[in-house]
Amino acid sequence: MERIMRTIQVDGKTYTYPDGTAYQDIAADFQSGCPNDIVLVSRDGKLCELHKKLDRDCKLDMITTAQRPGMQTYQRSVIFLMLKAFYDVAGRDQVQRLTVDHSVSRALFIRVRGSVPLTEELLSRVETRMREMVDAALPLQKQSVSTDDAVRLFREMGMHDKAQLLGFRVSSRVNLYTLDGFTDYFYGYMVPNTRYLRCFALQLFGDGFVLRLPDRNDPRKLGAFVPPMKVFQALRDATARAEVLGVSNVGEMNAVISSGGATQMILSQEALMEKQIGDIAQTIASRKDIRFVMIAGPSSSGKTTFSHRLSTQLIACGLRPHPIATDNYFKNREDTPLDANGQYDFECLGAMDVEKFNQDMTDLLAGKTVEIPHFNFKKGIREYCGDFLTMGPQDILVIEGIHCLNDELSYALPRESKYRIYISCLTSLNIDDHNYIPTTDARLLRRIQRDARTRGTSAQATLRMWPSVRSGEESNIFPHQDSADVIFNSALVYEIALLKTYVEPLLFGVPKDSPEYTEAKRLLKFLDYFLPLPADDVPKTSLMREFIGGGCYQV
Repeated sequence: MERIMRTIQVDGKTYTYPDGTAYQDIAADFQSGCPNDIVLVSRDGKLCELHKKLDRDCKLDMITTAQRPGMQTYQRSVIFLMLKAFYDVAGRDQVQRLTVDHSVSRALFIRVRGSVPLTEELLSRVETRMREMVDAALPLQKQSVSTDDAVRLFREMGMHDKAQLLGFRVSSRVNLYTLDGFTDYFYGYMVPNTRYLRCFALQLFGDGFVLRLPDRNDPRKLGAFVPPMKVFQALRDATARAEVLGVSNVGEMNAVISSGGATQMILSQEALMEKQIGDIAQTIASRKDIRFVMIAGPSSSGKTTFSHRLSTQLIACGLRPHPIATDNYFKNREDTPLDANGQYDFECLGAMDVEKFNQDMTDLLAGKTVEIPHFNFKKGIREYCGDFLTMGPQDILVIEGIHCLNDELSYALPRESKYRIYISCLTSLNIDDHNYIPTTDARLLRRIQRDARTRGTSAQATLRMWPSVRSGEESNIFPHQDSADVIFNSALVYEIALLKTYVEPLLFGVPKDSPEYTEAKRLLKFLDYFLPLPADDVPKTSLMREFIGGGCYQV
């Protein structure tokens, strides 16, 4: 019987392979032309794991660890490897829970609960076991089982977080992975065997340890581990609060929503955030030398609503706050520097008229009257519209902008006159113990909804520009985050359940033949874990109103 041959296209060239050839074997033929490991293929725009087999004529793109889906696949797989090795070395009966909490400086922070003492010697043995399995090229076997069977399995294994999560799944089947007899559930694709997982390290850190990961720019090397300690502590505090409230993962939150406890969850979260803002205002008011509150944070952190709410609290403390956006000190469009692609670079400090900003701020500090500019974004010029300001003893400026933590922006202002706030959406919620939620995902969902509501921007357009936004944050915001006087965490544990109803229709509108569809599909699968939460009980002052609308602030 003649074997069926299939035609594939790779980089515009045509090749033929026998029907049933594993994508792993096809990828091996193209690996020499790729500087990084191929861990997935994209078949006609749809991601496929390498264990799958060719069954049609198609166009194939090789996905490496230098691409976001490839690196995500690597991270999930190396977490699986670490879990298996840890249980092998420490003993399953000695480990009550092993929780992958969140990312920190090219690494993942992991906590161990149980009777096993966490030591350098233990981690060294775990890492050695991991490398033994890498050398053995053990398969990560995938199987589809009924959801009910998966729930029973995880209950028997003591993984109650996964059993609870899958108990809310509508789908009748679920994919599980098994590595050398250890079965687990993961959100997303995996590599075919352990030999792909060569770059990692374990290191004691805080009250747990970190699993260090490859550098995103050079996936064959470990990323530098320089943890921002203030941000890390803010994440640890948020995780501790979520555990006390019983909403540390999606399964627990779904249980709260389904049992009618959503209103209390929302109100307690909002009360906690209001108290934190009030505490910051009290600190500022108690220090008479502070005249400038400098607020910075990455995209969709809720900076605008936070500045309004902080101003309200400052008024309650007897101060007169005046909001100033550093965007009003943009250079005129014709003087704006260009980036490497010849486009205006609005993210860099060079786009700001730093000299004018410092002159105005020092004049205000000296008691002079200053006319505050307003930038006309349509015309691309700075304009003056009679907005005069003179600072008295009770006046304080609340300044917001991406460079506000960078001392080069406010070089002329005395250090003691500035109070610097870093705000970010540092979500503490996990899908389950072994599947963490990147903080960038929460911000991206916020951005998709806000762009659609306020600018008429499609989800596809937001997804397309998100890598550029992230690049600007890496260059201009994150290097200064730990220089802040205080870290404000703008994440609300219920927000993804709230955003689900708004964002899902927008993501379904992303064309299947577009480059952004892969990310849209990933986010849709992610949102599928959450029960929807209506906005009825979300207060008008809530930071979430900046994104979904219906708030009392003009943002």
